[in-house]
Order: sequence, then C-alpha cells, then structure tokens
Amino acid sequence: MGGGRAEQRAGGRVAAVSRRPRVRLRPQGVLLLLCGAALLRIALFGELYLRYVKEGLRPYLVASGAALVALALLNLLTRTAPHDEHDHDEHDQDEHGHDHTRTPRIAWLLTAPALALLLFPPPALGSYSAEREEARVAAQGAGTFPELPAGDPVDLTLGAFASRAQWDTGASLAGRTVRLTGFVTHSDDGTWSVARLLVTCCAADAQALKVEVRGETPPPADTWVTVTGTWHPTGTPGTPAARPVLDATSVKRTTTPTDPYEKR
Repeated sequence: MGGGRAEQRAGGRVAAVSRRPRVRLRPQGVLLLLCGAALLRIALFGELYLRYVKEGLRPYLVASGAALVALALLNLLTRTAPHDEHDHDEHDQDEHGHDHTRTPRIAWLLTAPALALLLFPPPALGSYSAEREEARVAAQGAGTFPELPAGDPVDLTLGAFASRAQWDTGASLAGRTVRLTGFVTHSDDGTWSVARLLVTCCAADAQALKVEVRGETPPPADTWVTVTGTWHPTGTPGTPAARPVLDATSVKRTTTPTDPYEKR
C-alpha cells in the first residue's frame, strides 16, 4: 500500500514537471532586442545618430529603441502555455507529423544583420552617393545676393557658395577668398570636387552639393578637406553654364566633423 502511495506521489511530480510552462528563446525576440539596442547605442552613447538623421530627431530614436527593447523582453519572457503530450500530438503536429510550434532554424539567420548593425554602425553617406545625385539649388531664379562678411577668407557652406556662383547677378563672390569644407569626390572626366550632402530629415533624402576644385592635386575619394580659393566664373547666372567652380590656393586634410551633413 505504501508502494502505491509512493507511485502516486512520483506520478504527480512527473505530471507537475511535464505541465510546467516551457521557455523558448525566439529569434524574433532576439531580433527586436538587437535592433532596439542598436538604436539606443547610436542615439544615447555619442553622436553616431547624426550620420542618419537630423539632431532634432534624437528623442524619437531613443523612444523607438526603448519600445523595441520592451517588446523584445516581453517576447522573450513570455512562456508557452502548459500542455500534455496528448495535446501536443493532437494540436501541434500536422498529418505528416511536423511540429508547427517550433521556429524554423533558418530564422536565426535574420539576427545576423541586426547584430552587425549593433556592432558595426554604417558610416555616413559619402562620395558614392554624391556622384549619383547632382547638386540641386533651392532658388527661384537669378538675382542679387547680400554682400559677404568682411575679411578673407570667409567660411561658406557649399550650398551658399553654389547658390551665389549659379544665381547671383551681382557677382558677390568676385575678388573674395572663400573657405569650403567637405569630402572629396572624383568624376569620370578627371575633375574632382569638394562635396557635402544636404539633409532635410534623414539620410534617405540626402542631396549632394558639389563644388568643382581646380588648381590642386586631388586627395583620395572620401577624404575630408578644407579648400581655400577664389570663385571661378563659368557662365551667366541663371543659366546651365553657371556652375560652382573654385580655383584653389590650398587644400588641407581635416577630420570628419561630428555632423557630416549640411543643413538646409
């Protein structure tokens, strides 16, 4: 009789153990966690986020990263409901005996890009993008521009220099020494330019601003430089012949700025 009670207790323990919730590590949870951690890394720890979006969008990146991490933890900590072997056989397998409660192993490959995003954030857009997007100047036609500040050289953005070179009928750049900063891009015809990408919202809408440089040996593509020189007139303002060209007197290498994009 005592043996029967022992068997009942042992059987009860086995049944209790078999009916405990099962914890499964799901690839979708890991994927959400890696993506969320990558967003938080670039938004909270440094200025990496400026490679991809404008400064004002930082709070949205932080909120998005936190939401992804929360969803990941919810997914990973949720346990499967307990069920016995009979239920498993009846409901979780099809007529061929395939278990549909298990995630396909190939799904784990999706975590590789997310892990790479976390460990190796993509660089800012460079000469590859600039060579495929010609400079576009937001101007309503030719006209006079305000005079430049006194003193040479005067620091200008590429957008400001290009606008004056292409549209200023008053030739405000004439006789002035200017200084431009950007990265180097090479053209198929052998010319080279100093370039920068104009971002309205994020890297996805980037437009290239390019100023052709003459008179100096070009550094390698994607090298950040500060170019000093004078405006080289190329045509009547407001016509296609008027292009932004600079006769360089010096080209100095510089470090990549924290914010590599030019603001509108």
